[in-house]
Amino acid sequence: MIQKLLVANRGEIAVRVMRTAHRLGIATVAVYSDADADAPFVRLADEAVRLPGVTPSETYLRGDAVIAAAQATGADAVHPGYGFLSENEGFARDCATAGLTFVGPSPEAIASMGSKLEAKSLMSSAGVPVLPGATVTEDSDLSTIADEIGFPVLVKAAFGGGGRGMRVVRSAADLRDAVEGARREAESAFGDGTVFLERFVVDPRHVEVQILGDTHGTVVHLFERECSIQRRYQKIVEEAPSPAVTESLRAELGAAAVAAGKAIGYTGAGTVEFVLGQDGEFFFLEVNTRLQVEHPVTELVTGLDLVEQQIRVAEGAPLGSDVLDARIDGHAIEVRLYAESVTRGENGTDYLPATGTLHRFDVSGDVRVDTGVEDGSVVSPHYDPMLAKVIAHGRTRAEAARTLARALAGAALHGVTTNRDLLVGILREREFLDGATDTGYLVRHDPVALGSGTLADSGRRHAAAAALATQAANRASARVLAGMPSGWRNVGGSSQHVAYTLRDSDVDVRYRFRRDGLDVRVNDEPLAAALVSATPSRVVLETDGVRRDYAVHRRAGWSFVDGPDGSVALAEVPRFADPNAVAHAGSLLAPMPGTVVRVLGDPGQQVEVGQPLVVLEAMKMEHTVVAPGNGVLGEVRVAAGDQVDTGQVLAVVEDAEDGT
Repeated sequence: MIQKLLVANRGEIAVRVMRTAHRLGIATVAVYSDADADAPFVRLADEAVRLPGVTPSETYLRGDAVIAAAQATGADAVHPGYGFLSENEGFARDCATAGLTFVGPSPEAIASMGSKLEAKSLMSSAGVPVLPGATVTEDSDLSTIADEIGFPVLVKAAFGGGGRGMRVVRSAADLRDAVEGARREAESAFGDGTVFLERFVVDPRHVEVQILGDTHGTVVHLFERECSIQRRYQKIVEEAPSPAVTESLRAELGAAAVAAGKAIGYTGAGTVEFVLGQDGEFFFLEVNTRLQVEHPVTELVTGLDLVEQQIRVAEGAPLGSDVLDARIDGHAIEVRLYAESVTRGENGTDYLPATGTLHRFDVSGDVRVDTGVEDGSVVSPHYDPMLAKVIAHGRTRAEAARTLARALAGAALHGVTTNRDLLVGILREREFLDGATDTGYLVRHDPVALGSGTLADSGRRHAAAAALATQAANRASARVLAGMPSGWRNVGGSSQHVAYTLRDSDVDVRYRFRRDGLDVRVNDEPLAAALVSATPSRVVLETDGVRRDYAVHRRAGWSFVDGPDGSVALAEVPRFADPNAVAHAGSLLAPMPGTVVRVLGDPGQQVEVGQPLVVLEAMKMEHTVVAPGNGVLGEVRVAAGDQVDTGQVLAVVEDAEDGT
């Protein structure tokens, strides 16, 4: 029996594992980096051990340091969560050598699936259908390999997952750059830059099957999940069961997944991933020898706690009747709430990681929220930008989608830009509700448009509410005549003026209180609004006969406004701008904090609009900064290896004719 469990991870998965462990009466130990010293998972643990440093390679990827922490605290078991060391064969072996129970499959099972190419060969031998592919070595003739497989091809990291180290290539001209970029990204994320090529199935469904195996030779499946809606090959919406899977297809997928598990002697919780074509034909992708991020949807439709099952298997118990007799009950949908900005860039949609202080985090409603953040949490550039997983369960798929969309739309998420609006847009979009989801969903549907909602209309009301809340706060703090409206005069005067920026737009609010009521204009357009009440934190407006209640949270130069018609973050524009804060025309600014990977130009070089000039790495992903216009690269202010902050000038492109 496990008495004390060290969780070798961070964030929401560390919290998730600890809560189950505590329910089972097991003490827990956290390990934490310097960046995570004040994180909720550290406080939740019974004991915690510092891993000096902030980067994954210094901390959570240090297997020796994790084992030393377990020995120092008397832990007798280690749960790796997902990511980091969870699929590291060497770490699993080292745990066994140190006398620690590794809550996961055997080192041999991990090793057999560690290389995706070796895994495919093993699965083919077990009768599981696979896609053709080949490893890329220094001596490989890329064009020949790709021609044999057939374009389009997918460049894919041989070790790891989560969409990192992946590129779709549609022509031979782009192949070498894609391979090199995938290698760098895989090396950074997983410590191994090996990549391979695989046939790319255009717009399939991504369907995976949850398996559980015990140490007595039993392997079962717990049905499928659909994870087709992805951005940059990372899942953002997951559900169980799949709307495309019939009972007969479910039986086939389940049988293939069980065969895969038995072929490697699998124990614990694992996932067998497949691509499902429009014709119903499916192919093996990989086995994730760990708990999946999206495991909660399986838990909600089966009533099982998969972390509890992992622990029981690790203790040697056989699978119980609750697992062997599991059935699907209703439907569950999960979304991944990321700290990121969804914008339209030169080459399509950009998903730029966001950092900062999360001033308020409140997701309410009949939903499950798995998170590792809270009010005041700092989102750093060192780790994955996922803030939380929000999951809804309903009797039907439509009911689950509606419940989840309402909870997200009403959430208070202040201080860090998130993908919340995109997620709500997906959950309310007709094709999604009809179950027509595949990996091409966010190609057919513009993510920026999906996330825009009714912002063009409601943003005006939000800005007015923010201005009136500020007015109420000013009057509440006034030392004299506190009951007088700001700007009040015996005779008519000019309106009060407040300026904001909303995303990339300027919002100008002018208002005054007259004897016949409120006069307010937003960007010089009248807003027919009656003020019902106003406090520093809440404003009730009536527009066109409809009364709406807005919660206003002012913090650090921002007004966060949440209402029944959506939420906006308004940056308050100071009355007197700092002239030194204006960047030189043509400046390339860092879109997020990160590390400079490559500089692709030299001063004096002619450049064209959209030409890649600087490559940054942030949160384990590469991001390319391009020339804002045609001209000459006047100066480069960074070099490979430099750390940069958001808004920092990386380089300046000057006009070729006048040098400006």
